[in-house]
Amino acid sequence: MTGKKEEQVAARGRRKEEVRNRILDSLIGLLSEGGDINHDRVAERAGVGRRTVYRYFPDQAALMQPLWDRVVALAGPGVKFPGTMDEMIASLPVVYRGFDAIAGLATVVRSTPQGRAVRLAQKDRRRKSYTSVAADAVKDLPPEDRVLATALFQVLHTTPWLEMRDHWDLGGDQIARVCGWAIEVLLKDLAVRGGKPLAEGAV
Repeated sequence: MTGKKEEQVAARGRRKEEVRNRILDSLIGLLSEGGDINHDRVAERAGVGRRTVYRYFPDQAALMQPLWDRVVALAGPGVKFPGTMDEMIASLPVVYRGFDAIAGLATVVRSTPQGRAVRLAQKDRRRKSYTSVAADAVKDLPPEDRVLATALFQVLHTTPWLEMRDHWDLGGDQIARVCGWAIEVLLKDLAVRGGKPLAEGAV
């Protein structure tokens, strides 16, 4: 009897996982097409009831997080928010190759209102990560300049991909190389700048 109950529990778990994956796949499909992302459209595309979608993902924010996680997983395990400056620099080739690998989806994420909503859902996590990563490098700057420099590090780690791909026909390895160079130049300047404001130019 115990064995039968365990089998039933395992079967229910597999069914739940299957439904969850169908919902996640429908999210990716809607995002790829640039369509509105809401519970009704997800349910229709996944072939499940609206209440089922709400049971797994109770609000709009809950839809955005797994969608972000699925996009990042498709780009590869090395595509993530960095923990240290060294990790950020070392991950550049992995990040930009990952974007190349999912070029269509990565373009949608960066160029549509739906993609922007997915990215903005990670705003707090993103800012916390890069603020921690850049803290030592920017510590001597005036407070406002610390934010500016930190924001630039974050931009160089992920953001130039679409512009450089579209307008310069560059690939991930090339983009990673030049962004790595730019980060290293910034770090060298910050190392000798001390508390000199950014507005006073490079040291």
